[in-house]
Order: sequence, then C-alpha cells, then structure tokens
Amino acid sequence: MNDPAIDTAALPQDGLEHRLHPLSWMFVLIAQLKQFILPLLVLLFAGRGDRNDLWGLIAVGVLVAVSLAEYFTYRYRLRGDAIVVRSGWLHRSVREIPYARIHNVNLHQSLLHRLFGVAEVRLESAGGIKPEAQMRVLRLDQAEALEALIRQRGQAAGDDAQAVDALEAPPLLAMSNAEVFRLGLISNRGMLVVAAAFGALAQTGDNVFGVLVERWGKVAFGWFTGFAGAHAHDSPLVIGLAVASMVLAALVLVRLLSVLLAFLQYHGFTLREDDARIRVERGLLARYRSSAKRRRIQSWSLHEGVLHRWFKRRSLRVQTASGQRGDPNQQSLKELAPIAPPVHCDALIRHFLPDAGWDALDWQPLHRRAWLRIAVPGLLLVLAASAALYWRFGATGLSVLALLPLQLWRARRIADACGHACNERLVAWRTGWLSKTWNFAEIGKIQAVRLAQSPLDRRLGMASLLLDTAGASPFGAPLHLRQLPAGVARELSARLVAQLARRRA
Repeated sequence: MNDPAIDTAALPQDGLEHRLHPLSWMFVLIAQLKQFILPLLVLLFAGRGDRNDLWGLIAVGVLVAVSLAEYFTYRYRLRGDAIVVRSGWLHRSVREIPYARIHNVNLHQSLLHRLFGVAEVRLESAGGIKPEAQMRVLRLDQAEALEALIRQRGQAAGDDAQAVDALEAPPLLAMSNAEVFRLGLISNRGMLVVAAAFGALAQTGDNVFGVLVERWGKVAFGWFTGFAGAHAHDSPLVIGLAVASMVLAALVLVRLLSVLLAFLQYHGFTLREDDARIRVERGLLARYRSSAKRRRIQSWSLHEGVLHRWFKRRSLRVQTASGQRGDPNQQSLKELAPIAPPVHCDALIRHFLPDAGWDALDWQPLHRRAWLRIAVPGLLLVLAASAALYWRFGATGLSVLALLPLQLWRARRIADACGHACNERLVAWRTGWLSKTWNFAEIGKIQAVRLAQSPLDRRLGMASLLLDTAGASPFGAPLHLRQLPAGVARELSARLVAQLARRRA
C-alpha cells in the first residue's frame, strides 16, 4: 500500500544503512554540554593556575570526541517490517524495532534545529523507560517522511484497521492567539520561573530580595510622598500603598512572564487525528510534534481551577502507555486541550470515547463521615501549631485554634464536591472544591485493582480503591477513589475485577 503523502525520495532505500545528518554530532555535543554545564563551569572558573584551567578545555575536547564517535558509529536501516538501529564503538548495540510496536513518534525542533532545517526524532514503545530510538538529527523532510512511514507500515502490520486518508483532516482543536493568551493568564508557569530564579540567586549569599524591596520602597515612597507631602513617609497609609503596589507589580510581572512562556510553548497548538493516531504540534521558537496511537491512551484528566472558571475554560490531559515517565525532557503526548471551553473538552471526550456515557455518569457520594477523615490532617496541623505558639508566646498563641471551624467547614465542602462513578465502559473520580479535577479511564485499560484501609478508615467504616493503568504516574495512581463506604468499595472492586476477567477471557 502506497501513501501519496509520504515523500519516499526523502527516505533511504530499504535494506541500506545510513548515517544521520552530517551536523548531528553538533547537536549531540550541545545535549551533552547541557548535562555537564555545571561541572564544566566549575573546572573553567573555580580552578587556580594555568594547569588547572586546562582541565575545562580538556573536558570539552573529550565531549567533542564522544559526539563525533557517536555520529560515525550510529547507523539506521529501514526494513519492510522494522527499523534497525546500530550504535556503539567499543560496546556495540543493534536494535530491531518493529513498526507495529512503535506507539509514540515525537519530532522536536528547537530554534537551532529550525535554522539548520533538521529535527530530532524519538520512537517510543509501551514498556521502555527510554526511547527505543533517539535520532539526533535528521533532515526535516526525512523526519516527517519517517513519521508517515511508521504510521503507514504500523497500520499495514494489522495494528489499526482504518484506511489511510491522503488528505489531512481538519484539526480537532486549534488554539488561537487569544486562547494562548488566556492560558498564560491562567497558568502559573511564570511563578515557577521566578521561584527558580530566586532560589538560584539565594545561593549567591547576597540579600537579593531585600535589595529589591528596598529599592522599590524608595521609588514607591517617592511617588506617594509627592502626593501626600514631604513628611508622609511614616504614614501607615503610605506604607500600605507602597507594599500593595509592590505586590501588584510583582503579580503583573509574573502573569506577563506566564503569557510569554505560554506563547513560546503553545503557539500554533493543533490537535489532529489521522490513521487512528493522535498528533499534536505546538511551539513558537522550538517546535514540538508528538503522536500516539489512539488506543494507547490509558487515562484521562479534566481540570478546572479557579481562574479556569473565571475564563469559562478547562484543560484536558491524558496519560499514554509509553516509556520515559518522570523524564522532564521527554515530549510525549500529554495534553489534548491545554485550554478550551467546557463544551469543546466534552466534545473531545465524546469523539475519542464514543458511546462511553461520559455525559450520563451517575455520580455517587462519599461515605457520610468522609468530611471527618478529610479534616484530620488539617486539624492535627492546627493543634500542633497552636501548641508550638503557646509554648513560645503564651495564651496569645492559642488564637490559632480559631482556624478549627474553618478546617471543618473546608472539609465538608470538599467531601460534598467529591464523588465516584462507574458504568460498563468508564470508571471515574472527581475531586476538589475550589480547583476541580475529573480523573477517569476505560475499564479495559485497568491493570490492577487494590483496596486499602488505614486504621482510621476501618474505624469509620470506609475504604479506598487504587486503580492502576499502564500509563500510571510513578507518583501515584491516576484513579484513587478515596473515602468510599467499605461495602461500596468491596462491591465496586469485585465488579471491576469481574469485568476485567470477562474482557481478557
């Protein structure tokens, strides 16, 4: 079967070994320099004397030699049923990767990649921790043709049943600049960058934050005393206005930084589906293209924070059965809708999960005393804080106990907002009060069901269910149904196990 969308002339012929792009050694070197930048800086600037200064240059020379060696020893070959990758000089490796087992294909283009017209290709399977193959780098037309070839031959191997359509389907979601701007206002990416910057500056030993506050205070006092009089610098009103203006200016700058980061990461975001594969492309300076087989999606997460509700938006994320979980550098398919109106998110869920009954789920409440179980950590924290403050300040410290009713009220609100649902296709869990999240998965994707009870849970007559999938995060199960009545939890566990047994029989 031939796909007219594939430029076969851009690809090497089947059966012949080929090297990567002639400049691939440079991109390998850049990647290595990023990993060893800190020790290299120590060698270059912390040394004393001419002999010590040479160590940094020697280290860079070694990295250049390693990069060149990787270029000269890396070969790939296209067969009718697989890609064969040969690498290594002293320790040689030959990997045969069947097209049908390649579940995710990721194309990455940084600004430097785009300047040279190349791209990095990562091929992922379901079980590996690292990519099955990481090609740094190929010509862009070769990378795109290889992605299409893998899709075509994976389908021809019988992995997908749909026919290939030569015409590219319209996107399921395309984010406009206005939507990217809203995403920047909603997200907290700017705060993370600012926190990281302050953490790095704090290591210098200088009082950077104090200097900033002092300088801003002088500017702000100059503004306000100009209006209120020369002797108003001791006025509580002037001090309050200066502090409030500093906080407001900081919030505005953080949001502007978040908007800038959103445009860099999500400009031109498009979500498409073709050949039973989901494909996402995004990025302003660096372009990322990720694709995964539709059936490899293991679990779903729909999120709505406070700012999301103000803008009437939600976010839709997925977890796929691929490797590299926990790797911050990987660009696997994660977001189907970084931000979209609720009706669009629901439409995407109905599109990818037809007849699953997402809109008609019968949500069930938690145990009637779940609010007490939720309140326990906060109550213990308030009691510990009051004891510590009483020991330090006397009876005044007991004023913290006024937070106890607030903790109980908060726990009741959270318990009322949480719930679980299950039908013949889906199992779902919703949580949160101010910030809401719906986690759900197809029952057929569940790998294990575990019922858990702490001593307090047994005392209160409740239990929790942990449902694991192949794409589960290493930091916790995506579906953790907490504080259910013990009888309901056992019944639901038995029902899910029976359904799984019938599906796999």
